[in-house]
Amino acid sequence: MTQGQGQVQETDERYATLLNNANAVRALSSAVEGTLGPKGLDVMLVGANGDVVITNDGVTILEKMDVSHPAARLLIQVARAQQSEVGDGTTTATVLAGALVQEGVAQVTRGVPAAKVVTGMLEGIRVASDRLAERALRLDGWSDPKLHRAVHIAGREQADIVRLVLEAGQAVGWEQLQDPAYRLAEQIVAHEKASNEWFHGVLLKQKPLQRDWLPERTGCRVLILQDALEPDTLDEQLLTTEAGFQQYMAHRSAFMDRLQRLHELGVGFLVLERGLHPEAEQFCLDHDMMVVQRVSREDIMRVCRLTGGKPLKRAALSKDAAVLEPLLGRTACVRYDERLERVRLYAPQMALSSAGSGGTPEPAGMRRGQVTLIVGASTREVVGERARIAQDAAAALQAAIQSGVLPGGGTTELALSYMLERYRETVRGMEAFGVAAVAQALRKPMAQIVLNAGFNPLEKLEEARAAQTASASDAIGIDCDSGALLDYVDAGIVDPAAVKLHALRAAGEVAAAVLRIHTVIKMKPEA
Repeated sequence: MTQGQGQVQETDERYATLLNNANAVRALSSAVEGTLGPKGLDVMLVGANGDVVITNDGVTILEKMDVSHPAARLLIQVARAQQSEVGDGTTTATVLAGALVQEGVAQVTRGVPAAKVVTGMLEGIRVASDRLAERALRLDGWSDPKLHRAVHIAGREQADIVRLVLEAGQAVGWEQLQDPAYRLAEQIVAHEKASNEWFHGVLLKQKPLQRDWLPERTGCRVLILQDALEPDTLDEQLLTTEAGFQQYMAHRSAFMDRLQRLHELGVGFLVLERGLHPEAEQFCLDHDMMVVQRVSREDIMRVCRLTGGKPLKRAALSKDAAVLEPLLGRTACVRYDERLERVRLYAPQMALSSAGSGGTPEPAGMRRGQVTLIVGASTREVVGERARIAQDAAAALQAAIQSGVLPGGGTTELALSYMLERYRETVRGMEAFGVAAVAQALRKPMAQIVLNAGFNPLEKLEEARAAQTASASDAIGIDCDSGALLDYVDAGIVDPAAVKLHALRAAGEVAAAVLRIHTVIKMKPEA
C-alpha cells in the first residue's frame, strides 16, 4: 500500500461514523423532499397488513416510516418538535435539517474541526433567526388577505377546509388564538360519516347510557367527576356484623341522598372518568340524567373549559348544595348524534340553531375558544388526510396571527443565505465555515421546490437572487407554473413567520447533534 492510499484509508476511517450518520439522514430527508411546494407529490405508506396511507404531510411520513438508524431517528425528532410547537412546516424543517447536516459534513471532511463547524452553524442560525423575526409582516385583522392566503396554502388550496378553519377561527376570536396554550388544531375531529362543520362545543366519542330513549337534554347543569360514581367502599368483613351492616346501610342512604341532591340542583348530564354503580345508574335512568363514562382526562378538561364546571372527586358530592352548586357546569344542550355515534356537548347560552357551519352571531356571555371542527370524507384513508390538512391550516392560522407572515416558497431563506455570506466575511476563525454551511443550506427549500416543479434549480436560484438584489426585496421567487420571476407577497404566497423560525432552529439543533457524534456504541440491555 502506498503512502497516499494509507492516508485516504485513514481519512475514511476517521469520518466513517459521521458519513454513515449523514447518509442515513440524507436517505430520510429524501423521502419527504418530493412533497415540498405546490408541485410536490404524495407518498404512499404501506403497512405490513396492507394498510395504506397516502399523504404529503412530513411528520406523518416520518412517524410511520420503519426507521432503525439512530441518526435518522434524530431527524424524526425535528418533525415532532415542529409539529408540537407550531403544527405546520414539518417538511421544511426536515429538509433544512438534512441540508445542514450535508453542508456541515462537507466542511468537516475538508478538515475543519467539527466543533468549529457546529459553533459557526449555531451562530449563523442565530443571525438568520433574528433577521427572519425582523422581516415578519404583521397582519391587520381578519380581513387581511395575507392571513387568508397563509391558511389557503397550508390547507393545500382545498377551499372547503380553508373556509371551515377561517370561520371557526373567527368564532374562537383573535385574542384567544394569540394564547400559546390554546391549540385550534387540537379541536379537529375526522369522521368518514360526517360533513364539514364546526360548532361551539365539544364532541365526546363515548356513547351515553340512555341514548335509546334519552338522546338529548337541554339547559341543564353538568357534573364532571374525575372518579367513579359509587358509594364509599367498606370492608366486606364488616357486613358479617350487625354494626357493620348498619354502617353499610348508612353509606348507601347517604349516597342516594347525594344523588337526589344532584337532581335537585338541576344536573342533567354527568361526565365520569371511571365507572358507574348500578344503583346510581338506575337513579340516573329514573330521573333522565344522561351519563357518559370512561371519559379521558383530556376530554374532561375540555368539558370543564366549555361548561365552566370544576373536575371533582367523589368526596366533593358530600358538600352542601350551596357549596356544590358553583362547582357544576352548564350546557345549552347535550345530544347524542346517531350518525357520528358521538355526544355533542354545546356551550352554555348557545342557541341550538347555531350548531351548523358558521356565521351565527355570538350570544352575550358566550365562552369563547371552545369550538370543534368536524372534517368528513368518503373513506377512512381520505378522511385521515383531510384531517391532517385541516390541522395544518388551523396551525398556520394561529401561527400567522401570533407571529405575522413572511414570503413563502423559500424566497426569504434565499435572501438570508446571501446575507449570511456577507456576514461570514466578518467572522474570524474557522467558525466562518459553519456560517457558510448555513448559508448554503438555506438555499435548499427553494431549490427543492423549483426542482419539484420541473426546472433547473441552479439556473432559477441565480435568477431569483439577481432579481432580489436589483429590487432590494426578499419576496422575489419563481413561478412554479411558468418558471418566471414572481413577487410572492403580491401573489399571496406567504407562510407564518413562526413556522420558518422554529423550523430553522429545530433543524440547527439536530444538525449540531449529528455533527458532534464521533462514535456510535450499542448499549447493553437494561436489567
